[in-house]
Amino acid sequence: MFREVLNELLINHRGKFFGVLLGFLVGVIILIIGFWKTVFLVICGLIGYWIGGISDKKERFTSFLDRILHNS
Repeated sequence: MFREVLNELLINHRGKFFGVLLGFLVGVIILIIGFWKTVFLVICGLIGYWIGGISDKKERFTSFLDRILHNS
């Protein structure tokens, strides 16, 4: 029964399911370590995601920094 309900949620309501799961996890983290530490972790995660995206594009990080800093 649980497997059918979970399958239904993942097939028809994937975005809502993961949104609720993410919201729940962020709420638990805020309760455990506090708001500002959670904000710091989210910012670090976003920076890591951004740097990983640069790596996925096969662009070297130093060439990316050169491109950004020389356009300033």
